[in-house]
Amino acid sequence: MRTGVKPFGKLQTLLLPFLCVFTITASGQRYLSDYDSTLFIRDTVRPVVKRFENLHIGAYIQPQYQVASEKGAATFAGGNFQKLSDNRFMLRRARVKIDYKLPGKDGVFPAALFTFQFEATERDVNVRDMFVRIYEPGKNNFSLTTGLFARPFGYEVNLSSSFRETPERGRMSQTLMPSERDLGAMVSYEKQKPKRQGLQLKYDIGLFNGQGKSGPAEFDSYKDLISRLTLKPLHLSSNILLSGGLSFLSGGWAQATRHVYQIKEGNGAAVFAVDSSLKNIGAKAERQYYGADLQLAYEHGWGKTEIRGEYWRGKQPGTQNTTVNPGTLPEGPTYIRDFDGAFFYFLQNIVNKKWELVVKYDWYDPNRKVKKEEIGSTGGNFGAGDIRFNTVGIGMTHYFTNTLKLLVYYDAVQNEKTLLSGYTGDLKDNVLTCRIQMRF
Repeated sequence: MRTGVKPFGKLQTLLLPFLCVFTITASGQRYLSDYDSTLFIRDTVRPVVKRFENLHIGAYIQPQYQVASEKGAATFAGGNFQKLSDNRFMLRRARVKIDYKLPGKDGVFPAALFTFQFEATERDVNVRDMFVRIYEPGKNNFSLTTGLFARPFGYEVNLSSSFRETPERGRMSQTLMPSERDLGAMVSYEKQKPKRQGLQLKYDIGLFNGQGKSGPAEFDSYKDLISRLTLKPLHLSSNILLSGGLSFLSGGWAQATRHVYQIKEGNGAAVFAVDSSLKNIGAKAERQYYGADLQLAYEHGWGKTEIRGEYWRGKQPGTQNTTVNPGTLPEGPTYIRDFDGAFFYFLQNIVNKKWELVVKYDWYDPNRKVKKEEIGSTGGNFGAGDIRFNTVGIGMTHYFTNTLKLLVYYDAVQNEKTLLSGYTGDLKDNVLTCRIQMRF
């Protein structure tokens, strides 16, 4: 009788790491295209199972269909429509996340965590997260995170797209924090209590490149300092939960030219005045954000009623036509603006937890010091980057299970009516989204 590796052994070794993760979802499968995990559960593979017991895989997919108000609509609801299209099928997100926990000495809290998440859609394949988090040995209150990960600013930015009740983040989030992630290092403090009762706070502070995933590489020497103080959900009573946070960002990027425009008051009207000093070349175009958010949830027989509010205010450099955080060094003059914006959510279960009504209002005003007819006026030097947008969204979600849901959502977008060509009326940029999401 021959001894050694069985003919099935090599295949078994290759497939087992994945099957260990999918044990629950693989049970009860009936077709040849699926794996039957019972084929691989044998005494000879127990050491391999143990080796991969700290590896966890999760994923979600969001196919959707959208209809816009007109062909070629410019929108923040998943990107602009093509010139001859007012409707489309698209794979908005399809992500796979792999986490590996390095066991700690106590066998309960990990010593370190490695996370890798990538996305594959019809548009491209790219990395979303890749970082390592190391925990303080002993009490585990402190941790150090470094790599590519989410910036610790705001509530909406950090709420996962797989759990967010609306199809997309607000216009301000997408403009000032595109892709939500950045390369950097962050220190966090959160007291690890045996039972999470009473006041539970978490503090994060980190240093980041600044351009996030919107550019190929760091293009200057300036960094963004970002911090956030978070109040974890606190029970005000048996069925009322309160949470919130305060956020701060201080950073900026190098100016490519000597021309810097800032708001000045002239003859009773605001105008952009230029500073052409040679010292401006290479100097820091400063940006500074302040944010505050609050979430209040009431649990009842139908499920839950929740209200969320979040407000940002600060200073943002940009060009004449945009205030988007740049991925490459901006060319041309720099325009410095004072901005503000907010997001408000109302979430209500209808009859039971399977149905949820979503109502959202958000605004982004990139230039608080100029309004409507001043934009496009002679001598003002204002552009499309100064126009305020308000968005009202309403939708309904049906949860078939905890992992499968259907969302129908309508975004009604309104811009300021200005004297600027192309923006004298309201743009036709409303969008209806029908999305199915499945995750595990």
